[in-house]
Amino acid sequence: MSSDYESNPSVTNLRNYLRIRSVHPNINYDECITYLRGQAAEMGLSVQVHEPLPKKPILVMTWPGLEPNLPSVLLNSHMDVVPVFEKSWSHPPFEARLVDGVIYGRGVQDMKSVAVQYIEAVKKLKANGIRLKRTLHLSFVPDEEIGGGPGMGKFVQTEAFKNLNVGFALDEGMASATDEYLIYNGERTIWHMKIICPGKSGHGSLLLPDNSGEKVRIKIKLTFIWFYLAVYF
Repeated sequence: MSSDYESNPSVTNLRNYLRIRSVHPNINYDECITYLRGQAAEMGLSVQVHEPLPKKPILVMTWPGLEPNLPSVLLNSHMDVVPVFEKSWSHPPFEARLVDGVIYGRGVQDMKSVAVQYIEAVKKLKANGIRLKRTLHLSFVPDEEIGGGPGMGKFVQTEAFKNLNVGFALDEGMASATDEYLIYNGERTIWHMKIICPGKSGHGSLLLPDNSGEKVRIKIKLTFIWFYLAVYF
C-alpha cells in the first residue's frame, strides 16, 4: 500500500470521524457536531443544528443551488454506531487503524464512511468550480441504530424539515469491503405486518442465543417451506 493512500486527506478525514465514540448506549453527540461543523466550515457550507429532543441533535449542511426554489436533494447519514465487545476485535474499534489498506473501526461500514463520501464529493465538486442546479442538504442524524424515532422520526415532523423542501433523498448504503462494487437496480416492496413473539430481545450487534428474533426466523422458514410445498408439489 502506498504512503499516498495513508496520507490521503479523504482517508484521514474518515479515520478522524471513526475515532469519535458515538456508540450506544448514552451517546453524547457533541464531538460529532464539532467535527461536522469543522467540515462544513472547510467547504463554506451553512450549518443548522436542530434538536427536536434534548441531546438528540440533527446537523444539516446546505449548499444552495442555482435554482433554489426547486425541490432540493437530501443526503442523509447517521452519527451513532452499535455497541462493541472490544475483546472480540483484532484492532481497537475506535482507533481507526489502517492495516494493509483496510481501515478497522466501528462505523466504517455502518455508516460513517458514507457520510464522509458525501462530504468529500462536495469538496471535489466545489474545488472544480461546479455549481448544482438544485440545493443540496447533507443531514447527520442521531439514534438510527435504535430505530431513528428520537432523531429523524421527530425531525420530519418539524417546520425546519419542511423548509428544506426535499424532493429526493438518499439514505443508508454500505461501502464495499472489497474491490467489488455491488449495483442494485431494484428494492423490496413494503409489506406491513405485526408479529408477537415472546422471548429475549436482541440486536444486530449482539448474538444472543434463544432470542425472539431467532424464533421468528424459524417460524418464517417453516412457513416458507409449507408455502413452497403447497404451490409446487
